[in-house]
Amino acid sequence: MPKIELELEQIHKYNHSMPIQIRFSDLDALNHVNNSYHSQYFDVGRINYFEAVMGSKVDWSKIMVVIVHIEIDFLSPILQGDNINVETKLISFGTKSMKMQQRLVDSQTGNVKSICQTILSGFDHLSNSSMVIPEEFKTIFFEFEKE
Repeated sequence: MPKIELELEQIHKYNHSMPIQIRFSDLDALNHVNNSYHSQYFDVGRINYFEAVMGSKVDWSKIMVVIVHIEIDFLSPILQGDNINVETKLISFGTKSMKMQQRLVDSQTGNVKSICQTILSGFDHLSNSSMVIPEEFKTIFFEFEKE
């Protein structure tokens, strides 16, 4: 089956955004959010994205994908007092994988602080092996992204 990608107008649109609470413990000595916390912010955004797509809390033991690759570009520091949103979208589906993109954005200035691309692979928890991602699963994501 060929790789399925979103239409061009969907590529630049993020249908999911949520605010991130910056905690004092996230900061380093220079009052920057430590780069390791960017990853945690992306995790929170991804979890909330899946819940928005599925329309309810997600039972992660039943989700058919696992993370196999994460790539983060750090563009500018996040400072104490910044108002940050994590935006999440689906980029594409293959037969056994899906690719997502996220970014941390200052909600007041629109400045992008970091960008994350994540590849998730179809995974069967019972057999502990790779699997084809069902079309029904893909359809739910595409319907959410077309909104």
